[in-house]
Amino acid sequence: MTDLFLAKEDIRKACIFDLDGVIVDTAKYHFVAWRNLANSLGFDFTERENEKLKGVSRIDSLNLILEWGGMNFSEKVKANLAFSKNEDYLSYIKEMDESEILPNVVGILEGIYKNPNYKIGLGSASKNAKLILDQVGLTKYFDFIVDGSMVTHGKPHPEGFLLAASEMKVLPENCIVFEDAPKGVEAALAARMFTVGIGREDDLGHAHLVMADFSETAFAEIEDFFLGLV
Repeated sequence: MTDLFLAKEDIRKACIFDLDGVIVDTAKYHFVAWRNLANSLGFDFTERENEKLKGVSRIDSLNLILEWGGMNFSEKVKANLAFSKNEDYLSYIKEMDESEILPNVVGILEGIYKNPNYKIGLGSASKNAKLILDQVGLTKYFDFIVDGSMVTHGKPHPEGFLLAASEMKVLPENCIVFEDAPKGVEAALAARMFTVGIGREDDLGHAHLVMADFSETAFAEIEDFFLGLV
């Protein structure tokens, strides 16, 4: 993959965003759909347990939920369960619109989009990432989108972030990643990228920089940290 990167002196940089919990909050819809599935199998799980599914692939999430319910099925049955959950989830996200974009995300994207030295990528475990961006009207900002169908290894493996950087022809060390999940932060750090945690310091303290959200931040301030100016 590294043979696709430009030489180190190239000035191009990139910002790579996770989707769920960073750009939009679809975790609530995942929770409802997974809980509906669990209930149909005769058990339940909590919102606290649901937090462990952040940044985790669909099949790995299913395996965790089945483990909580003390259940085990063949791979064929699990594939059908995952499909059923996704159909339920899609029924919710197809109703999404721009009102579900998290605070100041558009302002941050606009700030990056207008900077000629930066490209914008998405690195999400969601296989529905493109659909969600289309629904909320943000697709136009992204130079390259990596979703869960494009990688072999889920987070905390860095594959998704490295693929996004490679396709945008930007060196990993010239990338800023925005993540809300501990495993996502681990993946970005493993990719040797500057990592901004969006959420709680207690959960994301291993990131280079942690912010509650984008509500009172401009991209120029984040860039100053990235360039070591603060």
